[in-house]
Amino acid sequence: MTRLSPIVRHRLFWPAAALVLLLVSNLFFSTDFFAVRIKDGHLYGSLIDILRGSTPLVLVALGMTLVIATAGIDLSVGSVIAIVGAVACLRVSELDDQNSVTGVLAAVAVAVVLSLVLGLWNGVLVAAVGIQPIIATLILLVGGRGIAQLITDGQIINVRSSPYRTIGAGYALTIPVAVIIAAAVVAVAVLLTRRTALGLLIESVGSSPTASRLAGIQARRLTLIVYVFSGFCAGVAGLIYSSNISSADGNNAGSLIELDAILAVVIGGTALTGGRFSIAGSVLGAVLIQTLNITIYTAGVPGRFTLLFKAVVVVVLCLAQSPTFRAKVFGRWRRSKPPTAGPTPGAPAPAEVAA
Repeated sequence: MTRLSPIVRHRLFWPAAALVLLLVSNLFFSTDFFAVRIKDGHLYGSLIDILRGSTPLVLVALGMTLVIATAGIDLSVGSVIAIVGAVACLRVSELDDQNSVTGVLAAVAVAVVLSLVLGLWNGVLVAAVGIQPIIATLILLVGGRGIAQLITDGQIINVRSSPYRTIGAGYALTIPVAVIIAAAVVAVAVLLTRRTALGLLIESVGSSPTASRLAGIQARRLTLIVYVFSGFCAGVAGLIYSSNISSADGNNAGSLIELDAILAVVIGGTALTGGRFSIAGSVLGAVLIQTLNITIYTAGVPGRFTLLFKAVVVVVLCLAQSPTFRAKVFGRWRRSKPPTAGPTPGAPAPAEVAA
């Protein structure tokens, strides 16, 4: 147990253990759950579906991680997903040839730029104006959903574009394009935050904004950058989401994904108070949540119990992650164990008895 204790104390141990447990539990409902095979020139299987289905949440959780690391929050990511998907699908639907690669790339570029602008809006309200992050992003959460409804005119915009559908449902080298896009964004984020001083500066701002400012760190600029990045991640997630279903739904697209993103970040070990963050933990948390959704569906849990079942699993996982909770539970268990019997005081040593 002494050798395993450092592993158990690692902040990613319990999320990883829960993920493995959920994956293994699916074998009771589907014996070929772990089977991965090539079909129609691409990888096919439940594990591939989990990876592809988790890409929007992975991207949103990635942006949310850096925002939370600065002691902020971004509640507007769901609305950004809806707006970006609506703009992209609207522009694609207006093309004379929806299969034009150039036209689709132009629509995607406009949508991505718009996501950067929306992130910049949040950043300006928080960093420049000084509004509390939860209030600043709540403005776009409410207003953004209305903007998406105006763009779609309250209707669902359907597109029939093979190039656009490739973003969310296409494959490259047998791997889902959505997974490749998410992996590329995560890799760039890790490179910038762990191979440069950017990650340390972000953690400094989240730990103590005043001390960071006195140390010469431009906290406002960093805050602005992380909100722009969060908007970008949500925008890319919006492209994947709308591309996967070849339509834009301004009312339901990205609904409540901000809550799952915050949950994924917390499961991954990033504190909501700011400071140290873990990109790997957030990615693991996002995949865990998607696996939990798949497991609930595979197990045949009735729809009316789905949210309750998910909440119970999350509570158990968070308690297992808590060092304080583990110390109290296992500390009481250790104290309740009878002490190991030792030599009786004053009794002769074994050597003396033998003599």
